[in-house]
Amino acid sequence: MTRWRVVADSNVVIAAHRSSHPASPNREFLERWRRGECDFLYSVDTLSEYAEKLLALGVARTDARKFLALISALGESVEIDFFHLPRYPADADDIAFLLCAWNGRASHLITYDRDLLDVATAYASYFRICPPLDFLATLRNAIQ
Repeated sequence: MTRWRVVADSNVVIAAHRSSHPASPNREFLERWRRGECDFLYSVDTLSEYAEKLLALGVARTDARKFLALISALGESVEIDFFHLPRYPADADDIAFLLCAWNGRASHLITYDRDLLDVATAYASYFRICPPLDFLATLRNAIQ
């Protein structure tokens, strides 16, 4: 079976953290990760971005720390050694997620961000940039 190595953009992580609906694809992604069906890759910079976005949305510091501690404890830390990318997104904040996926040899970078989705073809031979539902469809089919 293929081992899926996934970087989640902050918009996916925030949506998963805030969603209370059991059928949320973002929550499903986190649950499947917790069950060991995929590896969650993160870097110092992506954790920083998650923290910044959580706090900006009014998530309590204690809750944000717990959530980031869970990612740190169960995810796989990626050291960024290579900084040259084939194509850069319009939003500089997105570079951290591309670098994490590139250096971590991700299979997928999941996002709702149009700037990342717009550069997907430049990374197609390295990893797939797609919305969470597309990744979940791949994961569901592989596990069945």
